[in-house]
Amino acid sequence: MPAEVMDLIVHSAGRDDELRLAMEDLQMDRWLSAQQLLRTSGTNWALRTSRSQVLAVGAAQSQAIEAWRQEEPENVNAVMMWARVLTQRALRAFRDGVRGDELHGATYAANQACRTAASLWPADPVPGVCLLALAQTDVDRSWPHDPLNWVEHRDGFLPPGPWTLLNWVHSRHPYNREAYHRTLQVLQARGAGDLDFALWVASTAPEGEAVTLLPLYAFVETYRRSIARSQRASVIAFWATEDKAHYARRGLDWWFHAPAPGPIPVGRQHQHRDPDTCALADLNHLGHALTATGVGHAHEVFTAIGPYATPAPWALVATNPAWWMDDFRSARNRALTHP
Repeated sequence: MPAEVMDLIVHSAGRDDELRLAMEDLQMDRWLSAQQLLRTSGTNWALRTSRSQVLAVGAAQSQAIEAWRQEEPENVNAVMMWARVLTQRALRAFRDGVRGDELHGATYAANQACRTAASLWPADPVPGVCLLALAQTDVDRSWPHDPLNWVEHRDGFLPPGPWTLLNWVHSRHPYNREAYHRTLQVLQARGAGDLDFALWVASTAPEGEAVTLLPLYAFVETYRRSIARSQRASVIAFWATEDKAHYARRGLDWWFHAPAPGPIPVGRQHQHRDPDTCALADLNHLGHALTATGVGHAHEVFTAIGPYATPAPWALVATNPAWWMDDFRSARNRALTHP
Protein backbone atom coordinates (compact mmCIF):
# COMPACT_ATOMS: atom_id res chain seq x y z
CA MET A 1 0.00 0.00 0.00
CA PRO A 2 1.41 3.44 -0.84
CA ALA A 3 2.98 5.33 2.05
CA GLU A 4 0.61 8.26 1.62
CA VAL A 5 -2.34 5.97 2.40
CA MET A 6 -0.67 4.66 5.56
CA ASP A 7 0.35 7.98 7.06
CA LEU A 8 -2.70 8.64 9.26
CA ILE A 9 -3.49 7.25 12.69
CA VAL A 10 -7.21 7.35 13.43
CA HIS A 11 -7.94 6.18 16.97
CA SER A 12 -10.17 7.65 19.66
CA ALA A 13 -7.25 7.53 22.14
CA GLY A 14 -5.14 9.72 19.87
CA ARG A 15 -1.57 9.93 21.08
CA ASP A 16 -2.47 8.85 24.63
CA ASP A 17 -0.83 5.40 24.72
CA GLU A 18 -1.99 4.62 28.26
CA LEU A 19 -5.58 5.34 27.28
CA ARG A 20 -5.33 3.12 24.22
CA LEU A 21 -4.06 0.19 26.30
CA ALA A 22 -6.86 0.66 28.83
CA MET A 23 -9.41 0.66 26.02
CA GLU A 24 -8.01 -2.58 24.64
CA ASP A 25 -8.31 -4.20 28.06
CA LEU A 26 -11.91 -3.03 28.48
CA GLN A 27 -12.81 -4.65 25.17
CA MET A 28 -11.62 -7.94 26.72
CA ASP A 29 -13.66 -7.26 29.88
CA ARG A 30 -10.57 -6.38 31.92
CA TRP A 31 -10.73 -3.23 34.05
CA LEU A 32 -7.43 -3.01 35.97
CA SER A 33 -5.78 -0.78 33.36
CA ALA A 34 -8.73 1.64 33.47
CA GLN A 35 -8.53 1.65 37.27
CA GLN A 36 -4.84 2.57 37.14
CA LEU A 37 -5.36 5.16 34.40
CA LEU A 38 -8.02 7.05 36.32
CA ARG A 39 -6.04 6.83 39.54
CA THR A 40 -3.03 8.46 37.90
CA SER A 41 -5.25 11.11 36.26
CA GLY A 42 -6.12 12.29 39.78
CA THR A 43 -7.62 15.77 39.96
CA ASN A 44 -6.42 16.83 36.54
CA TRP A 45 -10.04 17.45 35.64
CA ALA A 46 -9.43 18.02 31.93
CA LEU A 47 -7.57 14.72 31.62
CA ARG A 48 -10.05 12.86 33.84
CA THR A 49 -12.98 14.15 31.82
CA SER A 50 -11.56 13.34 28.40
CA ARG A 51 -10.13 9.95 29.34
CA SER A 52 -13.31 8.77 31.08
CA GLN A 53 -15.41 9.84 28.09
CA VAL A 54 -13.30 7.84 25.65
CA LEU A 55 -13.22 4.84 27.99
CA ALA A 56 -17.00 4.90 28.30
CA VAL A 57 -17.56 4.72 24.55
CA GLY A 58 -15.58 1.48 24.43
CA ALA A 59 -16.85 0.09 27.73
CA ALA A 60 -20.52 0.60 26.87
CA GLN A 61 -20.44 -2.59 24.83
CA SER A 62 -18.59 -4.68 27.41
CA GLN A 63 -19.24 -5.87 30.95
CA ALA A 64 -15.94 -4.63 32.38
CA ILE A 65 -17.25 -1.63 34.30
CA GLU A 66 -20.09 -3.66 35.84
CA ALA A 67 -17.50 -6.15 37.08
CA TRP A 68 -15.30 -3.37 38.48
CA ARG A 69 -18.21 -1.73 40.29
CA GLN A 70 -19.25 -5.06 41.80
CA GLU A 71 -15.69 -5.68 42.96
CA GLU A 72 -15.19 -2.15 44.37
CA PRO A 73 -18.65 -0.65 44.99
CA GLU A 74 -17.26 2.31 46.95
CA ASN A 75 -14.48 3.17 44.50
CA VAL A 76 -15.21 6.69 43.24
CA ASN A 77 -13.70 5.94 39.83
CA ALA A 78 -15.69 2.74 39.38
CA VAL A 79 -18.93 4.51 40.32
CA MET A 80 -18.11 7.45 38.04
CA MET A 81 -17.38 5.09 35.14
CA TRP A 82 -20.67 3.28 35.75
CA ALA A 83 -22.42 6.64 35.36
CA ARG A 84 -20.39 7.23 32.19
CA VAL A 85 -21.36 3.85 30.73
CA LEU A 86 -25.07 4.21 31.50
CA THR A 87 -24.99 7.70 29.98
CA GLN A 88 -23.32 6.40 26.84
CA ARG A 89 -25.89 3.61 26.52
CA ALA A 90 -28.76 6.08 26.90
CA LEU A 91 -27.26 8.35 24.24
CA ARG A 92 -26.80 5.41 21.90
CA ALA A 93 -30.43 4.37 22.41
CA PHE A 94 -31.57 7.90 21.64
CA ARG A 95 -29.50 8.03 18.44
CA ASP A 96 -30.92 4.64 17.44
CA GLY A 97 -34.45 6.04 17.61
CA VAL A 98 -35.56 4.70 21.01
CA ARG A 99 -38.24 6.93 22.52
CA GLY A 100 -40.96 6.93 25.16
CA ASP A 101 -40.82 4.89 28.35
CA GLU A 102 -37.79 2.86 27.25
CA LEU A 103 -35.68 5.95 26.69
CA HIS A 104 -37.01 7.58 29.84
CA GLY A 105 -36.01 4.49 31.83
CA ALA A 106 -32.50 4.49 30.40
CA THR A 107 -31.97 8.18 31.14
CA TYR A 108 -33.42 7.81 34.65
CA ALA A 109 -31.01 4.98 35.49
CA ALA A 110 -28.08 7.01 34.17
CA ASN A 111 -29.26 10.10 36.04
CA GLN A 112 -29.37 8.20 39.32
CA ALA A 113 -25.90 6.78 38.71
CA CYS A 114 -24.60 10.30 38.07
CA ARG A 115 -26.05 11.56 41.33
CA THR A 116 -24.54 8.65 43.24
CA ALA A 117 -21.13 9.40 41.72
CA ALA A 118 -21.47 13.09 42.58
CA SER A 119 -22.30 12.28 46.20
CA LEU A 120 -19.18 10.10 46.54
CA TRP A 121 -16.83 12.79 45.22
CA PRO A 122 -18.54 16.20 45.24
CA ALA A 123 -15.54 17.98 43.66
CA ASP A 124 -15.56 15.76 40.56
CA PRO A 125 -17.07 17.57 37.53
CA VAL A 126 -17.61 14.38 35.49
CA PRO A 127 -21.03 13.39 36.94
CA GLY A 128 -22.33 16.83 35.99
CA VAL A 129 -20.86 16.45 32.51
CA CYS A 130 -22.80 13.19 32.19
CA LEU A 131 -26.02 14.93 33.22
CA LEU A 132 -25.40 17.52 30.52
CA ALA A 133 -24.92 14.71 28.00
CA LEU A 134 -28.21 13.13 29.05
CA ALA A 135 -29.97 16.45 28.43
CA GLN A 136 -29.48 15.82 24.68
CA THR A 137 -32.21 13.18 24.92
CA ASP A 138 -34.65 15.63 26.52
CA VAL A 139 -36.04 17.39 23.46
CA ASP A 140 -39.76 17.61 24.30
CA ARG A 141 -40.51 20.21 26.95
CA SER A 142 -44.06 18.91 27.29
CA TRP A 143 -42.66 15.65 28.69
CA PRO A 144 -39.34 16.56 30.32
CA HIS A 145 -36.96 13.95 31.64
CA ASP A 146 -35.56 16.38 34.22
CA PRO A 147 -36.60 19.97 35.05
CA LEU A 148 -32.91 20.92 35.25
CA ASN A 149 -32.72 20.46 31.49
CA TRP A 150 -35.20 23.32 30.92
CA VAL A 151 -34.02 26.21 33.09
CA GLU A 152 -34.55 29.73 31.77
CA HIS A 153 -31.31 31.49 30.83
CA ARG A 154 -30.44 34.27 33.26
CA ASP A 155 -29.76 36.83 30.50
CA GLY A 156 -32.75 35.80 28.42
CA PHE A 157 -31.03 35.77 25.03
CA LEU A 158 -30.72 31.97 24.91
CA PRO A 159 -33.56 29.44 25.04
CA PRO A 160 -34.28 27.30 28.11
CA GLY A 161 -31.52 24.79 28.65
CA PRO A 162 -29.39 22.95 31.21
CA TRP A 163 -27.87 26.17 32.55
CA THR A 164 -27.94 25.10 36.20
CA LEU A 165 -26.05 21.91 35.31
CA LEU A 166 -23.50 23.84 33.26
CA ASN A 167 -22.94 26.25 36.15
CA TRP A 168 -22.54 23.28 38.51
CA VAL A 169 -19.74 21.84 36.36
CA HIS A 170 -18.19 25.27 35.73
CA SER A 171 -17.92 25.90 39.47
CA ARG A 172 -15.87 22.71 39.83
CA HIS A 173 -13.83 22.98 36.64
CA PRO A 174 -14.15 26.35 34.86
CA TYR A 175 -14.63 26.04 31.10
CA ASN A 176 -14.65 22.25 31.21
CA ARG A 177 -14.39 21.46 27.53
CA GLU A 178 -16.83 18.57 27.36
CA ALA A 179 -19.43 20.37 29.48
CA TYR A 180 -19.62 23.26 27.03
CA HIS A 181 -19.67 20.93 24.04
CA ARG A 182 -22.46 18.87 25.62
CA THR A 183 -24.47 22.04 26.17
CA LEU A 184 -23.93 22.98 22.52
CA GLN A 185 -25.18 19.53 21.51
CA VAL A 186 -28.30 19.93 23.66
CA LEU A 187 -29.21 23.13 21.82
CA GLN A 188 -28.41 21.52 18.47
CA ALA A 189 -30.69 18.58 19.30
CA ARG A 190 -33.49 21.06 20.04
CA GLY A 191 -32.74 23.13 16.94
CA ALA A 192 -32.42 26.53 18.61
CA GLY A 193 -29.77 28.74 20.13
CA ASP A 194 -26.68 26.67 19.39
CA LEU A 195 -24.78 29.23 17.32
CA ASP A 196 -25.69 32.08 19.68
CA PHE A 197 -24.39 30.02 22.60
CA ALA A 198 -21.14 29.17 20.79
CA LEU A 199 -20.48 32.79 19.86
CA TRP A 200 -21.24 33.98 23.39
CA VAL A 201 -18.86 31.44 24.94
CA ALA A 202 -16.08 32.25 22.45
CA SER A 203 -16.40 35.97 23.13
CA THR A 204 -16.26 35.63 26.91
CA ALA A 205 -13.85 32.72 27.53
CA PRO A 206 -10.39 33.62 28.84
CA GLU A 207 -7.37 33.33 26.60
CA GLY A 208 -6.14 29.77 26.18
CA GLU A 209 -9.46 28.01 26.82
CA ALA A 210 -10.44 25.38 24.25
CA VAL A 211 -14.10 26.49 24.32
CA THR A 212 -12.96 29.44 22.20
CA LEU A 213 -13.31 27.00 19.29
CA LEU A 214 -17.02 26.28 19.88
CA PRO A 215 -18.15 28.43 16.90
CA LEU A 216 -16.09 26.25 14.56
CA TYR A 217 -18.05 23.20 15.72
CA ALA A 218 -21.33 25.10 15.35
CA PHE A 219 -20.45 26.16 11.80
CA VAL A 220 -19.63 22.57 10.85
CA GLU A 221 -22.97 21.37 12.21
CA THR A 222 -24.81 24.15 10.36
CA TYR A 223 -23.15 23.10 7.12
CA ARG A 224 -23.90 19.41 7.78
CA ARG A 225 -27.58 20.19 8.37
CA SER A 226 -27.79 22.25 5.19
CA ILE A 227 -26.45 19.31 3.19
CA ALA A 228 -28.90 16.96 4.93
CA ARG A 229 -31.73 19.26 3.82
CA SER A 230 -30.32 19.20 0.26
CA GLN A 231 -29.40 22.89 0.44
CA ARG A 232 -26.16 22.33 -1.41
CA ALA A 233 -24.47 25.69 -1.32
CA SER A 234 -20.89 25.40 -2.45
CA VAL A 235 -18.26 24.79 0.20
CA ILE A 236 -16.43 27.97 -0.78
CA ALA A 237 -19.57 30.10 -0.52
CA PHE A 238 -20.36 28.77 2.95
CA TRP A 239 -16.92 29.22 4.50
CA ALA A 240 -15.83 32.41 2.72
CA THR A 241 -17.60 34.79 5.09
CA GLU A 242 -16.08 37.23 7.55
CA ASP A 243 -17.72 35.72 10.64
CA LYS A 244 -16.22 32.31 9.96
CA ALA A 245 -12.83 33.82 9.16
CA HIS A 246 -13.00 35.88 12.36
CA TYR A 247 -13.52 32.84 14.58
CA ALA A 248 -10.85 30.88 12.73
CA ARG A 249 -8.38 33.70 13.43
CA ARG A 250 -9.59 33.94 17.03
CA GLY A 251 -9.05 30.23 17.51
CA LEU A 252 -5.51 30.57 16.19
CA ASP A 253 -4.58 33.63 18.25
CA TRP A 254 -6.71 33.22 21.39
CA TRP A 255 -6.28 29.45 21.80
CA PHE A 256 -3.54 27.84 19.69
CA HIS A 257 -0.91 30.56 20.15
CA ALA A 258 -1.89 31.26 23.74
CA PRO A 259 -0.42 29.52 26.77
CA ALA A 260 -2.65 26.74 28.04
CA PRO A 261 -4.47 27.56 31.29
CA GLY A 262 -2.37 26.62 34.30
CA PRO A 263 1.33 25.71 34.38
CA ILE A 264 2.88 24.39 31.16
CA PRO A 265 4.61 21.02 31.71
CA VAL A 266 8.38 21.13 31.41
CA GLY A 267 9.49 20.17 27.93
CA ARG A 268 6.11 20.68 26.26
CA GLN A 269 5.36 23.63 24.01
CA HIS A 270 1.99 25.23 24.58
CA GLN A 271 0.61 24.62 21.12
CA HIS A 272 0.73 20.85 21.54
CA ARG A 273 -1.26 20.89 24.80
CA ASP A 274 -2.39 17.72 26.57
CA PRO A 275 -2.11 14.39 24.70
CA ASP A 276 -5.81 13.58 24.58
CA THR A 277 -8.41 13.12 21.93
CA CYS A 278 -10.20 16.38 22.81
CA ALA A 279 -7.16 18.45 21.94
CA LEU A 280 -6.81 16.54 18.68
CA ALA A 281 -10.43 17.18 17.73
CA ASP A 282 -9.90 20.86 18.42
CA LEU A 283 -6.72 20.94 16.36
CA ASN A 284 -8.49 19.25 13.45
CA HIS A 285 -11.40 21.70 13.60
CA LEU A 286 -9.00 24.63 13.69
CA GLY A 287 -6.91 23.24 10.83
CA HIS A 288 -10.05 22.78 8.75
CA ALA A 289 -11.37 26.26 9.53
CA LEU A 290 -8.10 28.00 8.68
CA THR A 291 -7.88 26.25 5.31
CA ALA A 292 -11.60 26.36 4.42
CA THR A 293 -11.94 30.08 5.16
CA GLY A 294 -8.71 31.02 3.41
CA VAL A 295 -7.28 32.57 6.57
CA GLY A 296 -4.22 30.35 6.20
CA HIS A 297 -1.40 30.13 8.77
CA ALA A 298 -2.39 26.51 9.38
CA HIS A 299 1.04 24.93 8.99
CA GLU A 300 1.75 24.97 12.74
CA VAL A 301 -1.65 23.46 13.46
CA PHE A 302 -1.14 20.56 11.05
CA THR A 303 2.36 20.06 12.42
CA ALA A 304 0.83 19.74 15.90
CA ILE A 305 -1.77 17.29 14.58
CA GLY A 306 0.92 15.09 13.06
CA PRO A 307 -0.59 11.81 11.84
CA TYR A 308 -3.52 11.96 14.29
CA ALA A 309 -6.43 12.94 12.08
CA THR A 310 -9.94 12.85 13.55
CA PRO A 311 -13.00 12.07 11.39
CA ALA A 312 -14.72 15.26 12.58
CA PRO A 313 -14.91 17.77 11.03
CA TRP A 314 -13.62 16.31 7.76
CA ALA A 315 -16.24 13.57 7.31
CA LEU A 316 -19.06 15.96 8.27
CA VAL A 317 -18.26 18.49 5.53
CA ALA A 318 -16.94 16.15 2.83
CA THR A 319 -18.77 15.72 -0.45
CA ASN A 320 -18.36 12.00 0.16
CA PRO A 321 -17.73 11.16 3.85
CA ALA A 322 -15.82 8.04 2.81
CA TRP A 323 -13.15 10.30 1.28
CA TRP A 324 -12.55 12.44 4.36
CA MET A 325 -8.96 11.26 4.74
CA ASP A 326 -8.20 12.51 1.24
CA ASP A 327 -9.69 15.89 2.17
CA PHE A 328 -7.55 16.00 5.31
CA ARG A 329 -4.40 15.18 3.35
CA SER A 330 -5.23 17.80 0.73
CA ALA A 331 -5.72 20.51 3.36
CA ARG A 332 -2.56 19.46 5.19
CA ASN A 333 -0.51 19.44 2.03
CA ARG A 334 -1.69 22.93 1.12
CA ALA A 335 -0.94 24.22 4.60
CA LEU A 336 2.54 22.72 4.76
CA THR A 337 3.43 23.68 1.19
CA HIS A 338 2.25 27.27 1.51
CA PRO A 339 2.78 28.23 5.16
